[in-house]
Formats: sequence, structure tokens, C-alpha cells
Amino acid sequence: MKSIILLTALLFTCLFAQAQANEENVSLEIETVQVEMVKTIESNDIVVPTIETENTIEVARLYKNKNNRVIKALKFATKLNRAKLS
Repeated sequence: MKSIILLTALLFTCLFAQAQANEENVSLEIETVQVEMVKTIESNDIVVPTIETENTIEVARLYKNKNNRVIKALKFATKLNRAKLS
């Protein structure tokens, strides 16, 4: 309830302050400057080695946690881990 009243009062205050703002025409003077474009990229003959791959389909498993396999292995279930009804 407090937050609703506070937000309403804040909104009313902001709108009231905007309504009371001076309505003078403000002119902005913008100076345009022309800049020459200079090419700085040099052409280099760089040879990129390519790797030949075979057309095999492999599935990569992505895990959220770094040690997901270890955590999964430590969470094994046994009969002693089950809840006992008394």
C-alpha cells in the first residue's frame, strides 16, 4: 500500500513539475565538420591453414556445471538413500 501511494505521489509530482516548466523556444546551434576518410587498412598476404575434417556425425554434450560427471557419479542411489516409512 505504501509503495502504491509513493509511486502515485512521485508520478503526480513529476507531471506537475513538467507542466510548470518554461515553454521558451530553445534553439540549438549545431556545427557540422567534414572529416576526410583515411584508409588505414593494409593488405597483408596471410595464409590461414585449413583443417580437413571427415563427414562423421558426433554429438557433443554440453554441461552447465564444470564437474558435472563427478557430481552425477556422486549422486548414485542405493536402498539406504530411500525414505523409510515408519
